[in-house]
Amino acid sequence: MLSKKTKYGLKALAYVAKHKGEDPVQIGAIAKSENISQKFLESIMLTLRKAGFLGSKKGKGGGYYLRRQPEDIKMVEVMRILEGPVSLVPCVSLNFYERCDDCPDETTCSVHSLMVQLRDSNLSVLNKNTLADLIKE
Repeated sequence: MLSKKTKYGLKALAYVAKHKGEDPVQIGAIAKSENISQKFLESIMLTLRKAGFLGSKKGKGGGYYLRRQPEDIKMVEVMRILEGPVSLVPCVSLNFYERCDDCPDETTCSVHSLMVQLRDSNLSVLNKNTLADLIKE
């Protein structure tokens, strides 16, 4: 299941993207519009800023803005920053591979093939979709 951190992060990015070209967006406006705790949102926005998706401006007229065009922000990148690996089990992860403790042989594992298919399907969807797709009306 998608974590609230990721869900709120996607909503916040979409909100900022919808206001692209305007003044930076204040975190309070995002929190109010998307019904997200401002304290929790601050942590999420900091993560997105450190990852290079957002920039911030301090002081009067300050807030958050996109550092890249919405069409250049793939959902797979955002998911990996906020959620971690796309795969459901570590033995099929492309970027965070770990051998499963309870599995002596991946080639004979009864769930390995299914997990590879799920990973590939999820990656296909996440690679095809960008922030621009999220904000289409």
